[in-house]
Amino acid sequence: MNILTLDIEEWFHLLETDYSRNESDWDHFEIRIHHNMERIFRILEDTHSRGTFFCLGWIARKYPEVIRQISDLGYEVGCHSASHHLVHQLSPTAFREDTISAVKRLEDILGKKVTAYRAPGFSITEATPWAFEILAEAGITHDSSVFPAPRAHGGYPGFTSHHPCLISIDPLFHSSLNSSFLIPHSSLIKEFPITTTKLLGKDIVFGGGGYFRLFSYPLIKRWTRQQQYMLAYIHPRDLDAGQPMLPGLSPFRKFKSYYGLKGAEQKLRKWLTNFQFTDIATFDKQYNWDNAQVINL
Repeated sequence: MNILTLDIEEWFHLLETDYSRNESDWDHFEIRIHHNMERIFRILEDTHSRGTFFCLGWIARKYPEVIRQISDLGYEVGCHSASHHLVHQLSPTAFREDTISAVKRLEDILGKKVTAYRAPGFSITEATPWAFEILAEAGITHDSSVFPAPRAHGGYPGFTSHHPCLISIDPLFHSSLNSSFLIPHSSLIKEFPITTTKLLGKDIVFGGGGYFRLFSYPLIKRWTRQQQYMLAYIHPRDLDAGQPMLPGLSPFRKFKSYYGLKGAEQKLRKWLTNFQFTDIATFDKQYNWDNAQVINL
C-alpha cells in the first residue's frame, strides 16, 4: 500500500526566497489556494484515492474554510507548521511556539486532535533531534519530516531507516529549552520517511514536489513498482500551470520551481490510477509495527 501526502500551502510559499520570505508580504500575492484545492479534490475523487493533508497554520488562519472542507470530505488533516520556517533555522523555543500555535489553530477549527506533522522542507536534520521531543509534547504521534538523502533545505542522509520506524522519546526529557517537560503521550513517534531509490549509487527522491515534476512518468512508474514502501508528497502549486512566477529567482531556482507544471496533473492522475494510494492513518492501522526499527536519537 502506498501513502499520498499533500502539503497545503500557497503558490508563493517557496523556501529561502527573498521576495516571499516575510509573512507581512504574503497578503499582497494573488490567492490561488481555493482553485488549487478544488483541483486536488477532483483528482482524488476521480482516482478513488485517499491522502493526508499537512496544512499550514497560516492557511488555517486566513482560510479556515479550506481546512473544514478537507475534513468534511473525510480526509486526514495534519500540521505543516504555522509560518513555513525551516526547523534548523529556528531555536527550540521558536519551534515550540510555532508548532503548538499551529496545532492549536487546526484543532480549534476541526474540533478534534491533530496528531500528524510534517516540517516545511523536510527540515528536521541531524542537528535538530530536539524537534521530536517538542512534537511529542504537542501531542504529535505521527511524523513525516525525515528526508533520508542530501537536500538543499537540510536533509537527513544519516537517518538509519528508509521505511516506517519508531523514534524513541524519553517521557521525561530536558530539552534545549532548559526546561523539563512531562510528555503525557506515547514515548514513541511513528516516523514515515520520504521514499528514496538508488541512482548511480546515490539515494534520490522521485515521488514528490520538483522531483515528481522532473522525472518522466515511465521512470516514476518503474521506481514505484520497485518499492516495498512508497510515500509521495504533492503541493497544490505542483499542479498549477497558471501560477505567476516569483521575481528575483535564479535560473536554477526557476527551473526547480516551475519545470514540469504543465504535465503534472495528468502525470499524477496516471500515478494514482496505476497504483493505490491511501493516507497515513489507514496505512498505520495495517502496518506491522512489531517489526519496525526503533531509533534512539
